[in-house]
Amino acid sequence: MGKKTKIQWLSEPQKHDYLAAESYLSLLFEVEEAKEIAQTLEPAELSEFAAKDIFRASELPLLTTRDSHVENDRAKIIMGEKMAPLLLVRGKDGDKVIIADGYHRLCAVYTFNEDAMIPCKIV
Repeated sequence: MGKKTKIQWLSEPQKHDYLAAESYLSLLFEVEEAKEIAQTLEPAELSEFAAKDIFRASELPLLTTRDSHVENDRAKIIMGEKMAPLLLVRGKDGDKVIIADGYHRLCAVYTFNEDAMIPCKIV
């Protein structure tokens, strides 16, 4: 059995990750609500979830390694670069989890190890 690739993580998301989350959330919510949700993510504590569980909860498809963003994130993992934690939003009334930022990172990680524990901020 081959050695599993060690995935390195930053201790916190980067500032631009929150802006990206706000931008994405503004497609799903009114602009002010999207901004409020993104702001609640910043002070949230980090949690960890298995890659496969995040996919199940989000109901999103796994992007292939042919996707340029997934390919770039895979290269970062191989080079040992630290990845930013994911930003997640719980759906209301049992709806799916929204990946506000980090979908491509999630897909890249999954290609190495579906059981990988991924640090996330979730609100």
